[in-house]
Amino acid sequence: MTTLTGRPHTALLVVDVQNGVVGGAHDRDRVVATIAGLVDRARDAAVPVVWVRHRSDDLPPDSEQWRIVPELSRRDDEPLVHKAYGDSFEDTDLEPVLAAARVGRLVVTGAQTDACIRSTLHGAFTRGYDATLVADAHTTEDLSAYGAPPPAQVIAHTNLYWSFQTAPGRTAGTVEAAEVDFAA
Repeated sequence: MTTLTGRPHTALLVVDVQNGVVGGAHDRDRVVATIAGLVDRARDAAVPVVWVRHRSDDLPPDSEQWRIVPELSRRDDEPLVHKAYGDSFEDTDLEPVLAAARVGRLVVTGAQTDACIRSTLHGAFTRGYDATLVADAHTTEDLSAYGAPPPAQVIAHTNLYWSFQTAPGRTAGTVEAAEVDFAA
């Protein structure tokens, strides 16, 4: 139901699963393994896998912190979008990449839940994309020392509110990785 005309395809979006982003993230190994399984399933279904990598003072290009975690392997023919802001669309080539593949529906995974995942979901939705968050394939670090809830609660809250997100002509929601249907 995307509002983007002529964009019937789906893409798996893997956001910021980098050493310096998920190194200390909640339930890191399980989340990364879940994302790896989704990447394999998307490839088997001929669904584009689009990788997003953040850069910042803490994640300088070409540093070990900036690299995608070793458990995930991007293929050379899979797009890699570089970003410097939370929203993966902001000042990047993500929109042209998706337009070229005629993608109107995004299945979103990655980190951090309370920053780049939320920003990217909202950015996609306001731009006309259908945006599905994989409920068990995103994570965040523990920021409770700064007043945030514990990571499990941040993740649960994001899953809760995104499952009720609505707008005309677009769909949103959450789904467990085992239930992701790339053909839908």
